[in-house]
Amino acid sequence: MKRALLAAVTALALPFPAFASGVIDNVNGIAVDANGRTVRFRALLIDDEGKVERLLPGRYEAPPRKKKLKKGETWPKGLDFQLDGGGKTLIPGLIDAHGHVMALGLTQVTLDLSDTRSLAEAQAKIREYVAANSGRKWIIGRGWSAERWGLNRAPTSAELDVATADVPVWLESADGQAGWANSAAMRAANISAGSKAPVGGRIEMAGGKPSGVFVGKAMDMIQRVVPPPAPKDRDIALEKAQQLLLANGVTGIADMGTTIEDWQAFRRSADRGALRVRIISYAQGLDNMVLIAGPEPTPWLYEDRLRMGGLKLELDGSLASRGAWLKADYADAPGQRGYSLTPSTQMRNMMSRAAMDNFQIAVDATGDAANSEVLDAITELALTYKGDRRWRIEQAAIVDPADLPRFGQNGVIASMQPARLATDWRVSVARLGEKRVSGGYAWKTMLDNRVPLAFGSGAPVTTPNPFAGMAVAMSREDGSGEPAGGWTPQQRVSFDAALDGYTRQAAFAGFAEKRFGSLIPGQRADFILIDRDISVARPNEVRATQVLETWIGGKRVYMKGSKP
Repeated sequence: MKRALLAAVTALALPFPAFASGVIDNVNGIAVDANGRTVRFRALLIDDEGKVERLLPGRYEAPPRKKKLKKGETWPKGLDFQLDGGGKTLIPGLIDAHGHVMALGLTQVTLDLSDTRSLAEAQAKIREYVAANSGRKWIIGRGWSAERWGLNRAPTSAELDVATADVPVWLESADGQAGWANSAAMRAANISAGSKAPVGGRIEMAGGKPSGVFVGKAMDMIQRVVPPPAPKDRDIALEKAQQLLLANGVTGIADMGTTIEDWQAFRRSADRGALRVRIISYAQGLDNMVLIAGPEPTPWLYEDRLRMGGLKLELDGSLASRGAWLKADYADAPGQRGYSLTPSTQMRNMMSRAAMDNFQIAVDATGDAANSEVLDAITELALTYKGDRRWRIEQAAIVDPADLPRFGQNGVIASMQPARLATDWRVSVARLGEKRVSGGYAWKTMLDNRVPLAFGSGAPVTTPNPFAGMAVAMSREDGSGEPAGGWTPQQRVSFDAALDGYTRQAAFAGFAEKRFGSLIPGQRADFILIDRDISVARPNEVRATQVLETWIGGKRVYMKGSKP
């Protein structure tokens, strides 16, 4: 299988093709202007640099030829191509403001438990995977969720040993904030009853010894002995991720937590001419930032397909793992408030070090205490580092209502993932209680406070399908229509705001709004053709949207039903 996929990747190893001018005519065009307002058009003109020349309110008409040329005049240049859109809906290419490109790709080539609905089902799938992949030194995967399985507790190493005891197994949770190890993996990492979790982590215990689940920074205790993917595996994973993103209409993505190994894979792909998706890269910590970019953000590379412009930091974990840092105890776990992954002074020092060299700062903060801490840090640093900094808070899931207005200060961007509400609303109520969730996933309040609201997926934590996220943003309901009427429905946003969050605002959040994101003349011609008019569709219909074609830089890079 690897050889076949490598051959497919190699087939893409061609220089970026020359641009061609053209027109996409007879479409139901929906775009976003510089102020976030929705605009309509019937034809899209593309210049010979792969950029938007202009949007036409009516059908395209070729300029008439003059009957007689004057001295020195030439005929108007014709178009290289003209495509009749057949009345289909055309919208800007969607941008995922928060994803994990390599992790998304690796889920396509490792064990994926995201579709399992019970522990028994997961055990059966693990057995099948092990049988089909004999000879592997480790079994790696992710996607399990004790909440989805209805366990109301963490799974154990013994339950994983039942599926496979001989080969070390390490499986990350669906939210990426916990890992599940079998006994062989714990032996390989020298985990014993005397092992202590590092600051910012927790080891689940049973009978006085580790039970198999490691939370937060305790995950490093196992991960340090897990063999990393080889470069060829990363190349395959990147191609898999691109295919998935393009099929879902995602033409750009902010990669939150780029390592030097990830960056090298991006560069290898681009050097072959195989990098189609635009990647706005945020380094995983200071070391990777310096290794990749050096003294300042990189320029845009490969015709605006790749740039390292920021630093990604993590302050707390998830609600599901009770790693989110809260101001008060968890309602279902008295005495626990989560934890800070990074001490306050250390976080400020890292933020200051990056800001000094003009890198953008993006900090993961889920709980209300974590969000308050990041807002405090930004307020302090903004006194020194002025100008257009676009400080980012990723997740911003549970915020003290008193802190919500503070997002409107210092140009803070709320980078949020709507699809997470579909999986987290039940967990949020269980962990916090009904009274404490009024500041949860507060999209409408952010907009009312004039906070730039960029939407993403967190993939592979949730689906990379932006239409699923758009539907949740508009309805506050999951795919089953629960809860009826929406969870805290006062925080729903309009279609216009949802589209803006996945296009113009997502580009703005990555300093890319002058290059792509809105189909404004002069931007890269990144767009998709879809099977319905989502501007008049109900949220559940938006969720079912099918991408028919994906174009990047004025060139078609995906067509539904065609092989990649």
